[in-house]
Amino acid sequence: MVQRLENFYHEKIIPQLMEQFHYKNIHQVPTLEKIVINRGLGDASQNAKLLESFSKELSIIAGQQGVITRSKKAIAGFKLRQKMPVGLVVTLRGERMYAFLDRLINLALPRIRDFQGVNPKSFDGHGNYSLGLEEQLMFPEIDYDKIDQVRGMDVSIITTSTNDQEASALLKAFGMPFKR
Repeated sequence: MVQRLENFYHEKIIPQLMEQFHYKNIHQVPTLEKIVINRGLGDASQNAKLLESFSKELSIIAGQQGVITRSKKAIAGFKLRQKMPVGLVVTLRGERMYAFLDRLINLALPRIRDFQGVNPKSFDGHGNYSLGLEEQLMFPEIDYDKIDQVRGMDVSIITTSTNDQEASALLKAFGMPFKR
């Protein structure tokens, strides 16, 4: 099953970007490489049930199971021992990546209260875009009654673009709602 957004990229976005940036070869057009969803656990590192529920939520949102990230060293001030769970991360590629981006742009972001658009300055200088989401309730798959705790997550969109202008044009073409 080929995704709607992937077809849109091949049919509309590639010709548009080739014309806009005067590319001579179709392989110069920036593409989406992967989307990384990261979620810090905070105090859930002591509670195994919260860790399990966060993992379940993230797998529902992303469509695939997350990997538990663990601490590299002990930090007494945070009551953290070495190799304790500190977060969850999911890396999406291919079909799942396009499906997630489609749901993020068309379903989740418009559901945010008082949404003005995402920050156009959140590029890293190498064509990658990062965005912080404050709660998981914006995703329609998440049932409000089954939530233990409202937690945010970080979404990083990694492109093959070499600069921010190309990546910005790519994400705008996909329909990312940037602030004016």
